[in-house]
Parts: sequence; C-alpha cells; structure tokens
Amino acid sequence: MKKQIYLIRHGEIPHPKPRHYIGRTDLSLTEYGEKQIERLGTSLAPYGIQNIVLSPLLRCQQSGHILRSILHAPVETKEGLAEIDLGDWEGLTTEQIKKLYPGAYEARGNDMVNYRPANGESFDDLRRRVWPVFRQIVDEMDENVAIVAHAGVNRVLLSHILGMPPEHLFRLGQTYGCFN
Repeated sequence: MKKQIYLIRHGEIPHPKPRHYIGRTDLSLTEYGEKQIERLGTSLAPYGIQNIVLSPLLRCQQSGHILRSILHAPVETKEGLAEIDLGDWEGLTTEQIKKLYPGAYEARGNDMVNYRPANGESFDDLRRRVWPVFRQIVDEMDENVAIVAHAGVNRVLLSHILGMPPEHLFRLGQTYGCFN
C-alpha cells in the first residue's frame, strides 16, 4: 500500500473586523476551531496516520497537538511550512494598504503570483520555499503523514502537484479544518 499525504489547514482563528491581512500573525484557534480539528481527527483515525508535521505558527501547533491526542502520532515542526510572509502588509486592512501603499493593492491583484509586498513574499516565493520541505517529508517518511499548514501554503503545494497554473491557486478552496 502506498503512503498517503494528508494536507490539512488549521482550524478557525479569530476574524477581526474589518478583515486584516494575516500571514505570519501568530493567532490561536477559536473554540470552534478546536472542535473542527477534533472532528477532523476522529474522521482521519481509520487512515493510519503515523506522523504529523506542523507549521511553526501557533494555530497549526494547536491543531497538530489536538490531532496527536486523537491519532497517537508523533509531531514534528518544519519552519519552512509557515504561512506566506506579507511583510509590511501584515495586520493591515485593505483600506490601510491602499492609503499607505498607493497602487500596490492593484498591482498585486494584477499579478498575484509574483507580486511581493515590501519586506514580504510573493506566492511564487512561497512555493519555492515550501516545495522542498514538502518533497523532503514525502521522500523521508515511509508512513501516512498529516501536514498541518495554512491556506496559502496548501494552495501553492496543491497547484504545483496538480500542474495547475499558479494564477489559479485561489480556485482551490481551503476552509478551516479541511484536508486534501
């Protein structure tokens, strides 16, 4: 039997109003997010997951430790699985970005793959960072593995695996607590 890789997005995190750009902001799971991951862990229990690899961010660490308590699998953290670095945009609203960085929001909208906010990463940068980490996990582990990461990380990995043009990465749904 071939090993299976389960690509999981962490559970729900708080949603500030208005919406803020959250990449590396280290937010914890909501109570609902914890329950999402508990339900996911229960549904994954029959699949023989023997390793859990986590992003270093708190929401993934919490999700992974909930899964560990259900799946009884060891956890490991890989720094390279952290969410996209939004640089100077981190924590800002769309309106703040438009005011502080005139034209930048529109420029990113015109080239979501390659646009890099000041002091941050583009989605192509993210793909180049996470793909080698993913390959290492796949190559080094002989058992079924759960990787707990983020919407951006999962989308760039999935679009690369599927041979999908990276411009279409937002066509891939990544709700909280989902798995691929």
